[in-house]
Amino acid sequence: MSKQDTRRATISEIAREAGVSVPTVSKVLNGHAHVAAETRARVEEIIARRDYARRPAKRRQKAGLVDLVFPGLGSEWALEIIEGVERVAQDAGYGTVVSSLSLDGSRIRPWLANLAERKSDGLLMAVYQLDAKQIQRVKSLGIPVVLIDPVGQPGPDLTTVGAANWEGGYSATEHLLQLGHRRIAMIGGREDLQCSSAREDGYISALRRAGIALDPALMVPGDFSIEAGEAATRKLLELPDPPTAIFTGNDGQALGAYRAARAAGRRIPEDLSIIGFDDIPAAEWIEPGLTTIRQPVVQMAETAMRALLRHLDGDEELPQRIELGTELVVRGSTAPPPAK
Repeated sequence: MSKQDTRRATISEIAREAGVSVPTVSKVLNGHAHVAAETRARVEEIIARRDYARRPAKRRQKAGLVDLVFPGLGSEWALEIIEGVERVAQDAGYGTVVSSLSLDGSRIRPWLANLAERKSDGLLMAVYQLDAKQIQRVKSLGIPVVLIDPVGQPGPDLTTVGAANWEGGYSATEHLLQLGHRRIAMIGGREDLQCSSAREDGYISALRRAGIALDPALMVPGDFSIEAGEAATRKLLELPDPPTAIFTGNDGQALGAYRAARAAGRRIPEDLSIIGFDDIPAAEWIEPGLTTIRQPVVQMAETAMRALLRHLDGDEELPQRIELGTELVVRGSTAPPPAK
């Protein structure tokens, strides 16, 4: 018998040896019916051989439900989060309750009451900032909580999953610098969002590393809407020395920048390069295709749900922060600056 066989295994090691997913092992451990007989036998054999210590039954029986909450459901971003969470939840035999909730209103108390009545096993909250009182209210339910792409600095009491926004802002700006641009503007996002400031910091860092002085006139605030991108681009193009390239805080603002550039008679990318952030489906079919920073939105949701499941199955504690990398996607909206 090998050294590996005599050491007590973790649930992840059992899954790897059996050639199945962690949720499948969890189903076997918890007596779920939806596992093939052959797979169940293989997993049970490894569990017995590796002397896996099954957890004693919890006093609180699982409901098989996870709540997923947004401040609003009208965005493509929210649909991608739902897709990622439900994909993992369904594979693990969990249902998902999706709802929209404003934390600054009077709805939080009845929502918490409904959550407690449903006996949800876990809670995923997307784009929220919780104050100490709200954290205490949620934690009083006795269920684990994970924030996806949180607003502000959540603090050490909550687990967060997000993208490497600083890295994305740096990569976007560096791409434009490598093309030869020196007058690079940025249209920021919502000031209350952590991701906005991180992308802006990446932009500033890339300019500084290239030895380019920061021009405040080239930094225009936005709110992640198409209208904000259009208005900011109009303002930038009216400058005495307008930019040759614009990095927008998200793809929605990039679409607004397209509209303003065309209204001003500027060709993309011959007269003006534009780069976005997110890689929404419209980025690919707009003409020319939008160069952007791909944010792994679906993967963020999947990662959050998997972390929650591993915690619920007793395999590991929730980490404080999980960060996923971004990717530069080059399409037709960026090119070298026009010759003077």
